Amino acid sequence: MVHTGLEKALKIWPKQLKGARVGLLVHPASVNRKIAHAVDLFNKTKKFTLTALFGPQHGIRGETQDNMVEWEGFRDKQTGLPIHSLYGHTRKPGPEMLQDIDTIVIDLQDVGARYYTFLWTMDLCMQACEEMRKSIVVLDRPNPIGGHRTEGPVLNTAFTSFVGLRPLPVRHGMTIGETGNYLRNEYYPDLDFHVVPMQGWRRKMWFDQTGLPWIMPSPNMPTPDTALVYPGMCLLEGTNLSEGRGTTRPFELFGAPFIEPELLINHLKNYTLRGVTFRPLWFQPTFQKHAGKLCGGTQIHVTDRNIFQPFKTGIAILKAIHDLYPEHFAWKQPPYEYETRKLPVDILAGTDRLRKEIEQKEKLDRMEAWWEEECRVFDRNFRKKYLLYK
Repeated sequence: MVHTGLEKALKIWPKQLKGARVGLLVHPASVNRKIAHAVDLFNKTKKFTLTALFGPQHGIRGETQDNMVEWEGFRDKQTGLPIHSLYGHTRKPGPEMLQDIDTIVIDLQDVGARYYTFLWTMDLCMQACEEMRKSIVVLDRPNPIGGHRTEGPVLNTAFTSFVGLRPLPVRHGMTIGETGNYLRNEYYPDLDFHVVPMQGWRRKMWFDQTGLPWIMPSPNMPTPDTALVYPGMCLLEGTNLSEGRGTTRPFELFGAPFIEPELLINHLKNYTLRGVTFRPLWFQPTFQKHAGKLCGGTQIHVTDRNIFQPFKTGIAILKAIHDLYPEHFAWKQPPYEYETRKLPVDILAGTDRLRKEIEQKEKLDRMEAWWEEECRVFDRNFRKKYLLYK
């Protein structure tokens, strides 16, 4: 049984922060195993004083369903506390947000992929707290797709954006606390930084082995199955293909009005994709790309998660559709996640090499070879130093 940082925080709270004024950064999944929310738990304790709340993309309660929808702060009716938006007019806490707190406590469920913006909300909080001489406490949570595998390119800093501010593989194989360890030691050495670790978590655990309830960390992350395919399928956000937003299985369903499902599936058989099969289907998204239009596509069914490679699978899908439908397939144009010049697929990939090699019809195995080498170098030089669990 796994106990999260939230469940341990009130027992092993850092002694030097006893009595501190706390700003709490949370979202809907910031709950304990009894589904009690961190705001309610923190509001009752006498170890410190809760003075402000912060929320990331999609809102503190998951109010904004679609992607890239800003929201502004308000006062919480239940607690009377100010709620500061970190996905509105600013993504970095300003001095006015930090003036009445001593520490920001971060309790966010990540999904194990570099694109997921909660990591970069944490990074900008770390940056602000170092500048303002405030503390950071991260309450650790499981990586739902395991902490034992990495996949995909390491971000090239020429392609930094809010879907990747620091070098990290796409599937990074770390918990949010371990990622915070990496960021603090490599970029914010003067920050007073603490991680409240989990108890009972092991690197090869999948989320359904933790005994914890799955609460949607964002509206289009309904299940752990979604998180498993997300490191590859989020790349479709950088194209004119529907990544399944506006359906009940986002990122597991994908397609476009011009796709013939059986033709696509037969083409995908040319790639050596392990642990996955594709089912032909037709669907109509209710919002986002191709809303209300009939799309041909497939549903991804992971048959063996231990050998499934989500990023390689996502690239195979892009290559197949690019090659089959050259007159219809297109890369999405900016703006995307506050980037107004670079192509969305390039900032998602953290490099333009992937896009160019898809356009040049480079073989998938040759592409995989270079991003695997990037992962090995990152693991050896950085990741291994900051891991907290066996």
